[in-house]
Amino acid sequence: MLKALVTDVDGTITDRRRRISTAAIEAVRTLVDAGIEVVLASGNTVCFMDGLCKMVGTDGTIIGENGGVYRRGFSGTLHIPGDKKPCLEAFEVLKDYFAGKGIELELYSAQYRFADVAFARNINPDEVRMVIHDRHLPVRLLDTGFAIHLQALGINKGTALREIAGEMGLHPAEMMAIGDSENDIEMLEVAGIGVAVRNAPTATRRAADWVTGSAYGDGFLEAVKKYYPDLFSR
Repeated sequence: MLKALVTDVDGTITDRRRRISTAAIEAVRTLVDAGIEVVLASGNTVCFMDGLCKMVGTDGTIIGENGGVYRRGFSGTLHIPGDKKPCLEAFEVLKDYFAGKGIELELYSAQYRFADVAFARNINPDEVRMVIHDRHLPVRLLDTGFAIHLQALGINKGTALREIAGEMGLHPAEMMAIGDSENDIEMLEVAGIGVAVRNAPTATRRAADWVTGSAYGDGFLEAVKKYYPDLFSR
């Protein structure tokens, strides 16, 4: 049996309006009670993730800011492999560019972020990519479908998954990952089993070992039932 599960949050255990699936929460608790470690992995901030872990019922092991931060348990050390400086510098370039077009970029939770920059998805992500490419900015863009993130190069949920696995005393091959967005691709590739829920874009589906027939939280439930049949056949 796979010894740990890493799951994205928005779009994976929530619906498109970010309402969390109660069935997904029940499934997570079933896994936790059976001794399967569940890691919540998201583009969200640490403080958001802490509240979510407590409400859902996990031990506080998280991957936040799209791999820019990670921590083993509530009492563990918060590691910050990401670098916020180039992200902020790139954001200033983007802000000036879009201001010239009469568009104001809205930062999200800037004071609570340690490693990346997130802003409102009120612009075309492809245009942001174009500016990053043309100006040779040393960051990558991640479009979660809920926000646009800027992350330092070489940092992603997959790199954080490898580190978390080491702290757990596991190999990534012993872990399963579930996601729905482009920021989940590396995580799905690194894990022993990578699952994309049906609402995932094409690139994320291609990175997965299996794609669920259902979307959002129903897809998450479908995945855990498939790969942990002994726990969900009762």
